[in-house]
Amino acid sequence: MKLFIAILAMASTASAFSPVNSRHDASTQLHATETFQRSLLARRLGGRATSATASSSANGSTMSDEFVVGILGDLHIDPRKMEDYGVGRSHFLPIFEEGKKKHGNVALVSLGDLGESKSVRPEETSELFAGTTECHEMAAEFLGSFGVPYEVVGGNHDLEGLDEVCRHNDCLLVLSLRITFIVLQRWESPGYLNFETDQENLEMYLRVHNKETPQFCRQIADKTLLVGLGSTVFRDAVYTSHEVTIDQAQIDWFENLVVNHPAEEGWKVFVFTHAPPNGSGLRVLQENHVVNGCCWLNHSNEKQCKKFIELVREHRCIKAWFSGHFHLGQDYQDSITFPTIDPKDGPYPNRGSCVFAQTSVMRSGTSRDGRQQSRLIRGNKDGFEICTVDHQKEGKVRLDATITYRGDTNEVGVYAHDDEAYDHDKYFKVYAPSAGDALHPPDDGFRRYNTDGNIEPFDIEMDTVAWWYMSCGRALGMLNGNLIEYDSSTLAPLGLVVGADELVGKKIGVINSGLDADTCQLLFDEEGMEGADCAALAGDLREQAVVLLDKKTNQVTVVQPNEDGSYWRKIVRNKMVRMKEVRRIKAAKLWAAELLGLEDENEAKVVSSWGPYTTTSGTAKKTSVPGLTAPAAL
Repeated sequence: MKLFIAILAMASTASAFSPVNSRHDASTQLHATETFQRSLLARRLGGRATSATASSSANGSTMSDEFVVGILGDLHIDPRKMEDYGVGRSHFLPIFEEGKKKHGNVALVSLGDLGESKSVRPEETSELFAGTTECHEMAAEFLGSFGVPYEVVGGNHDLEGLDEVCRHNDCLLVLSLRITFIVLQRWESPGYLNFETDQENLEMYLRVHNKETPQFCRQIADKTLLVGLGSTVFRDAVYTSHEVTIDQAQIDWFENLVVNHPAEEGWKVFVFTHAPPNGSGLRVLQENHVVNGCCWLNHSNEKQCKKFIELVREHRCIKAWFSGHFHLGQDYQDSITFPTIDPKDGPYPNRGSCVFAQTSVMRSGTSRDGRQQSRLIRGNKDGFEICTVDHQKEGKVRLDATITYRGDTNEVGVYAHDDEAYDHDKYFKVYAPSAGDALHPPDDGFRRYNTDGNIEPFDIEMDTVAWWYMSCGRALGMLNGNLIEYDSSTLAPLGLVVGADELVGKKIGVINSGLDADTCQLLFDEEGMEGADCAALAGDLREQAVVLLDKKTNQVTVVQPNEDGSYWRKIVRNKMVRMKEVRRIKAAKLWAAELLGLEDENEAKVVSSWGPYTTTSGTAKKTSVPGLTAPAAL
């Protein structure tokens, strides 16, 4: 018992977070591990407010209506590169202290992807750091050092715990420390063993961050809730492991929450997820997240993918939705999108009463556009402000948008500044189709059918802008030389249909491929179709074909839809599968080098037999098939 009390005393005075020296030193790492364990123990026994806090708070709450919330984008912590995190933290501390003195309603939310998705000890291992126990303990220590309650949602990298094997000489000493704390804390440690399942990895993640469930709900102010939903799938991903997947149990929980906290009763819900939902209208990386099917929440599940924006449209209590995932800065106006706009400015976007906001990153090495920024919300009963904390400008707080409540079921937003990236941001300017509304026609890129029910063939170049609806309701269009499928309701990009490598320089058109019921039988006699089957093709749902013409060879390619009627190609596979493929290829190169007497195994010519894929990188940018739609190549 005396030992227990002594360790409690040590834990209560655990040092605050400080940047770790980039040099990997065994004794330093061992001390850090011990510090992590003690601080975690102190927080657990200290009863930090948990993710179960208070969605059922009584209507007669006496909480202040004012609040402050700091929001951190993808951290991707690397223990060798901690300086930016220490600097970023220092920018938030005075903001939080001011909030605590003024009203006390202060919290921090992390949008996930907590660890670096590569090896942080390349001299020892090539395995990933993200998703490991060490990664989440370091992240918990960092997030817990801000002096306010923190919440976190899981990102697509947070269950990548593939490097749990202890590989250090001080392994036994580390394990003995862990065993001591296991006894004192009365919780199971996963040890240094590989997580075989997503569930095992998830249990560790929840334990380290003191969470009961992947989702959270925290009442931050009077009738104001912070709600988060986290990704729970990595190894079991059907397609790309980088898809952010909210499981059905969380979706049901979220729907029940917004039903039971209606806007008509004054409730305001602020939502946090790693990736944004389809229909948010936020700026995205077309060449990465869109074409690889990991842009939106539950991207590859059509029904679930649409569910989130449907809830936003139906439940006006959802006032704002914050996300990260894209590693893009906050200087663009479309890093924030409003639910309502002036009719003179364009079609109504149908986003309920919700503002969507993209969140940037803190560390320079993880930024895709050079920006290092975080978000800040300051709110009260009348509305809220969305601000940028700029870590490249000594933590300067910039007001980005002011949102004012108009009754309980509507809100109006105003940008506080112009698009600061406009003059130098050609790479990130993105065309988005607009279908128009009762007051506005579709945008100039919309293609209409002729009197024969066809879309006239037109040439495709890299800068061609065009889009159209198929008779089945699917929306297809051109972007950067690629043929893309868009969501028919939100016109958000869904994925790659035909890559620019196969398409640029050709013509594309849409033609009828079926006749009415009277003549259908004659057309398909050779295929043996019955009249009843043909009749299904008649009427408004016209059967169509998307066709490509190679102007040099006169070869015509028919773009066939998937079995479910969609067109975009789900061609990026699970990361676990790809890693195994890489290991097989490496082993084959070593085998070939030995068999053929090669000095360097990289001289061995090794190809994979898996379909048309020529790479195991997990990024799909091409759709041509060598020997079929492109010249044959080894």
